[in-house]
Amino acid sequence: MTCEEKINITIIGGSRGLGNWIARELKKDNYNVTITSRNKSSGEKIAQRMGVNYNNNNIDSIKNADVIIFSVPIEYMLDTIKEVAPHAPAKALLMDITSVKTEPAKALEDYAPKNTEILPCHPMFGPRVPSLEGQVVILTPIENRCNSWYDKIVKYLKKHDANVVITTPEEHDKTMSVVQGLTHFSYISIANTIRKLGISVKKSREFASPVYSLMLDMISRIVSQNPYLYYSIQKSNKQTAISRKTLIEESNRLAKLIDEGKEEEFVYEMSESAKHLDEFEEALGRSDKAISLLTQDLNTLKASIGKEIGLEHQYSKNIHVGIVKSVTSDEVTITDLRGNDVTLKISNVNILPREEVYSWKKNNLQIHRFDVSVILPETCDTNILVHMFKNIDPVIDVKVKEVYTGEQIEDGYISITFTYTTFNKEDRKVVEKYLEGIGGTIR
Repeated sequence: MTCEEKINITIIGGSRGLGNWIARELKKDNYNVTITSRNKSSGEKIAQRMGVNYNNNNIDSIKNADVIIFSVPIEYMLDTIKEVAPHAPAKALLMDITSVKTEPAKALEDYAPKNTEILPCHPMFGPRVPSLEGQVVILTPIENRCNSWYDKIVKYLKKHDANVVITTPEEHDKTMSVVQGLTHFSYISIANTIRKLGISVKKSREFASPVYSLMLDMISRIVSQNPYLYYSIQKSNKQTAISRKTLIEESNRLAKLIDEGKEEEFVYEMSESAKHLDEFEEALGRSDKAISLLTQDLNTLKASIGKEIGLEHQYSKNIHVGIVKSVTSDEVTITDLRGNDVTLKISNVNILPREEVYSWKKNNLQIHRFDVSVILPETCDTNILVHMFKNIDPVIDVKVKEVYTGEQIEDGYISITFTYTTFNKEDRKVVEKYLEGIGGTIR
């Protein structure tokens, strides 16, 4: 699957969520993308902003489609496939991107024409990720129903550095009942428990170990999402009911062992579970890395007090450049280039590399241009001088404007006039001090 083929891709329900994310990514790769939505007015505006096509009729939208991607809520998926799939053009590929696979896969198999191909898919990420790089994408191919498209899809995903996992719809749902279903249910249950106990989350963080803070962040991440979606995930995968039931039974059994003082039995159960997980060293390594990241930015910011830094807000994508004024355990205050103090949550910002800060300043700040003439020994190499000049911290760019030897210049010396640019007028003094520091005389 290459953009040179001018492939037509229709995303049923591509105006929001993951479908919208996929549409934007495919548009970046120059595919001809069409999206549909239930709301024509908002759908047209969204499509126009993205630079993709819009069609308010699902069936009409796929008449020339090479690839059809179903991206609708789980509760509408089967009906949407039943409605749209029979009208798919010959040789087209039909994919769904729900978190449940058994029933959607069967629906695609039942309703897609036999001269089409199907490839049920589950992207294991949400619409907030920046790219496919490092993300897991699960494919559940059906035997003899994806012969020509399968290699193209895998090649596309690997080209974008996604981690591709191949399994069956049944094995997918059984595993996901734990990976998603059990995890979400456990986190939501813990959040409810904290609320019922009347514990202040903010206060609890003052007592927190790094492990608790990390766990609380993950719980908050889950419960702040769309609750209707998470209910659908619990309800739609029949395997998840078995996992929930087992979790509740095991929780009650372990609680009973504690209440009855059966220490040895509790220790045995915990030890057996540790053996079953069987990845102690790997788990320690991964969790240590995650914990260290909690303090890495804090330490970097503390070391930057009094220095210039660039911060990008994770969600608004706004960039703030300024001098770090103060740092607490969870906030950083910078004095921006206008002299205003800006306070940001450390957890919500990314520290920009020096080169990105420089690029931002070059594109967003007024640039000041100066000429300076300096007398130096005639043996000086102007190319080396320009290179040195560029390394003066405030200098953006520099070039030699004139080299002069005349009556006003002592024998054995030359006058070189440089044209250079800086972000601040005051930086002129820094430049002149540097030139004098290397033995030059400012004219």
